[in-house]
Amino acid sequence: MLKALLFDLDGTLVNTDPIHFLAWQKMLSRYGMEIDESFYQRKISGGLNPEIIANILPQLSPDEAVEFADEKEAMFREMAPNLQRLGGLTELLAWAKSQEIQVGLVTNAPRANAIFMLEILGLETTFELIVLAEDEAAAKPDPTPYSVAIERLEVDIEHAIALEDSPSGIRSAVGAGIKTIGIASTHDPKKLCELGAFMAIPDFTDLQLWTFLSSQIEGDLVTI
Repeated sequence: MLKALLFDLDGTLVNTDPIHFLAWQKMLSRYGMEIDESFYQRKISGGLNPEIIANILPQLSPDEAVEFADEKEAMFREMAPNLQRLGGLTELLAWAKSQEIQVGLVTNAPRANAIFMLEILGLETTFELIVLAEDEAAAKPDPTPYSVAIERLEVDIEHAIALEDSPSGIRSAVGAGIKTIGIASTHDPKKLCELGAFMAIPDFTDLQLWTFLSSQIEGDLVTI
C-alpha cells in the first residue's frame, strides 16, 4: 500500500530549467564560455553547484567558486518571480492528503532557492519532510538523500514512490531502492526509463499516473 510520495523540486514541482539555463549561460559567458541546452543537460542539470563548477570552471579557487555559485543562484531568483506549479501538482497533493499519504521533498537545490521556490509556489507548509542534499553526507546521484528521507518518514521502501525529472535524481532514487516515476519536463522520457524509472510522464495530469496511483491504494508496490 502506498504510504509516501517523495518529490524532487526543480523540474518536478516546477519547470525551472529554462531559467537556470539562462542564468548559467549569462554567468559562464563572463569566462568566454558559450553553452547550449545540450551542454546544460549533460553537464549541469540536476547537479550540485560545487561539483558543477569544479568540473566546468576548474581554474576557480574554492572561494571564487562559492562566490560564483551565490551570484548565479541570486540571478536565478531575480529571474523567477512568477513560477507556476507543474500541471496536476495541486490535485496530486490534495489527493495524497485525502489518502493520508505522506509527502516529502528531496532536492539538490541550495537552501535559499528551495525556500524561495516553495514560497513562490505556496508550498511552504506542504511537506512533512524536506531533505536538502547540502545537509547530507552526499548529494544526488548518490542514494543518500532518498535513503535519509525513507528513514525519517519511517516508511518501508516498498511503500514509497519517488518522482524525479533528472538523470541524477533518477539514479539517486533508484539507487536507494525506491520505485521511481520519471517526470519528463526537461529530459527525454525514454532516457529516464533507461535509467530505472518504471514510468515517464509529462506532468501530473497524466492518466497513466492516476490509474497507477489508484491501483496502489489497496495494492502492494512490490508488484510493480
